[in-house]
Amino acid sequence: MSDADHFADFVRAPNISSDPDLYELENAAIRRNGRLDAALRSVADWTGLTLLDIGCGTGFWLPEYSMAAAEVIGVEPDPELLPLALRRVAHLGSVSVRSGSAEHLPVEDASVDVAHARFAYFFGGGAEPGLAEVLRVLAPGGVFVAIDNDWSWGEFADLLRMARTGKAALGPVAVRRWWAGQGAERVDVRAGWNAESPEQLERLLRLEFADGVVDRFLRRRSPTSSLTYGISLFVVRA
Repeated sequence: MSDADHFADFVRAPNISSDPDLYELENAAIRRNGRLDAALRSVADWTGLTLLDIGCGTGFWLPEYSMAAAEVIGVEPDPELLPLALRRVAHLGSVSVRSGSAEHLPVEDASVDVAHARFAYFFGGGAEPGLAEVLRVLAPGGVFVAIDNDWSWGEFADLLRMARTGKAALGPVAVRRWWAGQGAERVDVRAGWNAESPEQLERLLRLEFADGVVDRFLRRRSPTSSLTYGISLFVVRA
């Protein structure tokens, strides 16, 4: 039995689990834009602090966090992704990767200053146990930021509205109401994807959406390597 079998909240993410290498190119496209990182630092700068990445996947963001944070902890429930994250940070003394999930964080009480969850677990109703667990590990004055899609702006939001399955089937209004009920502040970021080529952008879109949705979307625009993308940060302060 794998560790993941013990995590009641664990559901394998279809995008990263189906093609981790391509998903990393998607992360790179987001990072290249730069606006998301700037917004995260504006709401909770992690310089000199302890940062927790919940659902760290292959550990893509961990080295970047470690450039400023005093300590970085990645937590990942997927037994196929966990070894990839461990290998990525093996040379970084200030970074550790642990098997765990949003509901089961292998972290001491009140020991984390900043926690992030990027497009993982916190999608509205049903996520209360995970949020309670995050609040357990946050130190007084600590900040948790859930990074999610903004359905109200950008070409990515157009794709979400065209789609009918997976994450796209979730109701954005219900999700925002849920976060408001948790006392979260919402910060909207007008960001984007900057892929290396139009061909790469198409591959990234097909990782996230059904072929029919992508085909309809691409017919409406000229070939380009960029995509406008709205992101919502839901910020909870301990």
